[in-house]
Amino acid sequence: MAVYTEVTDDDLSAFLARYDAGSLVAYKGIAEGVENTNYLVQTTAGRFILTLYEKRVAPTDLPFFLGLMEHVAERGVSCPRPVHARDGTVLSQLAGRSAAMVTFLDGFSVRKPRADHCLKLGRALAQFHLAAADFELKRFNALGETGWRPLFKKIEDRADDIVPGLQALIGAELDGLDANWPRGLPGGIIHADLFPDNVFFLDDRLSGLIDFYFACNDAFAYDIAICLNAWCFEPDYAFNLTKGRALLEGYDSIRTLEPAERQAMPILARGAAVRFLLTRSYDWLNRPPNALVTPHNPFDYVRRLRFHQSIRSIAAYGLGDAA
Repeated sequence: MAVYTEVTDDDLSAFLARYDAGSLVAYKGIAEGVENTNYLVQTTAGRFILTLYEKRVAPTDLPFFLGLMEHVAERGVSCPRPVHARDGTVLSQLAGRSAAMVTFLDGFSVRKPRADHCLKLGRALAQFHLAAADFELKRFNALGETGWRPLFKKIEDRADDIVPGLQALIGAELDGLDANWPRGLPGGIIHADLFPDNVFFLDDRLSGLIDFYFACNDAFAYDIAICLNAWCFEPDYAFNLTKGRALLEGYDSIRTLEPAERQAMPILARGAAVRFLLTRSYDWLNRPPNALVTPHNPFDYVRRLRFHQSIRSIAAYGLGDAA
């Protein structure tokens, strides 16, 4: 289970005493956490999610993440809300870590998304982009296009240990992305990690979005490209055109894609595949022997990247040809 920091009953009870959130009844670690330690906390007032931020999360970014959640929730996006302590703060210290508590969100993630899930995801993503438009804080995307080559340098010598030929594949792809990456697309705050495990459904209704800890400023269409990679490939790595169409039409029904965004989608999808291929390769090569979480297999994104390299138009993803 991905609990990096253990919390005692006494420490948690003392932490809760700062809030009007009831007294402690029970708590347990949540296995799904990868970057941080998460606990499900039951009090006499209800259920909450407690997060202890581990070393990979910069403390200076926490006001952005927590403020963004509160901002979009106030504008109709269903997501956890930070719980304020009696003194008005949302950040505290627990077990030597920065910590925050958020409201519990009902629902579950789907392991095998259907086209109707993708349609609802597309709508929710567009609503999130619009709701975050007037959020005043900004955060640079360190895992965006300018960050890929420095990350590649950290794994370049060992890339072929993962898949033979991976070093050459990534190197050539980065050259192509550097030369062709689209500039000036509509942008703002994106989620940047909206995988199926970060979207909850309840009775086929999308009940909310979670895990905003990669959110940053970047192109809206790049966020869509991340979702195409995460939601629309089958276990055999085949792209599901029906799911792609549903996702894109769902998004476009809320926020109309501009011609430049449509035209850029194939290169954005390649970039999104490279981003996750790089981070998963880095984690795969640098996993400690006693790792609590098994890293994702980078090979999944080799297959996705090769598919995107064959695409010339957004029509191949299901929306119709570029305007």
